[in-house]
Amino acid sequence: MSYNISIQKVEKSKVENIDFNNIPLGTVFTDHIFICDYENGEWTNPRIQPMGLIPTHPAAMALHYGQAIFEGMKATVNAEGNPMLFRADENAKRMNFSADRMGMPNISGDLFVEGLKQLVDLERNWIPPMDGSALYLRPFMYADEPFIGMRAATHYKFIIMASPAGPFFSKRIKLWAEKKFIRAAQGGTGEAKAAGNYAAAIRPTELAKAKGYDQVLWLDAVEHKYIQEVGTMNIFFKIEDKFITPELDGCVLDGITRKSVISLLKDQGFEVEERKITIDEIKEASENGTLKEAFGTGTAVGIAYIESIGFGDEEIFVSKDSPVGLEINQRLNDIKTGKIEDKFGWITKVEKELA
Repeated sequence: MSYNISIQKVEKSKVENIDFNNIPLGTVFTDHIFICDYENGEWTNPRIQPMGLIPTHPAAMALHYGQAIFEGMKATVNAEGNPMLFRADENAKRMNFSADRMGMPNISGDLFVEGLKQLVDLERNWIPPMDGSALYLRPFMYADEPFIGMRAATHYKFIIMASPAGPFFSKRIKLWAEKKFIRAAQGGTGEAKAAGNYAAAIRPTELAKAKGYDQVLWLDAVEHKYIQEVGTMNIFFKIEDKFITPELDGCVLDGITRKSVISLLKDQGFEVEERKITIDEIKEASENGTLKEAFGTGTAVGIAYIESIGFGDEEIFVSKDSPVGLEINQRLNDIKTGKIEDKFGWITKVEKELA
């Protein structure tokens, strides 16, 4: 389907002022944003306009009742300088999955991808060319209807903004296995990419950092022993010759990098189990030498290698070798930048001057 997306360009780009070798995380944004409004039961007025403040009524329902969801994805460039989107259709599907859970309207997958393509085409000069860097894309939706009352909103905004980003983690990270606070429970919103999930994680994460750890490793809400995921990542363990990752049980986000890593591991002949796994199992594997690798996966981080997990008064150490994780990370990056064949059909190329 073709969409008539109006475009208002800035008079002068700010990109010439950016040092791509020194990009402050999450504070630099490109010249434009994509916006679309939901009213009278349909999405209307898709447009690209200069980045700027968006007028919001103080009674906007997202501010009071939390109807807000988002996605995270990246645009990279190939050797010819053409932008590449990674599994954008999967982000569109997950956005609508989250919308369903949060009582929000679906958005056409075609409109989602077309908005991305036209914004990325316009902002192609903002994509950092260095290995491990990318243009981070943040599609999000929130209820902006001014109403104080507990019901689903009838007016929403869907926005895509972009921010150049360097490599996320350059060193192995340390996790804190949280035994008091929880991230998700059966029947909750853990499998949706809802803003409130991350708000509830801020305090526990700050406490973990105060102990010297980088992120929280979330355990289940009932017994506090089954591993769910990391603060901004899914997680994988290599025990003996098998990779294990927590199953999607309604509490774990269906990560797009997660499912891509599973495909790449299986393509290389590794056995991958999606099942319940306890922190005690990981502790035992560390002690008997069978815990060969552990890494987190996510859009922002790609693959982040884990050094250790703090669990009460104990420290669970992971082998310093990550031969498979390193290889998978390289292959994933090479697919995203067009250096090797995309035999999975994951890449959407952005043709020049779509807009």
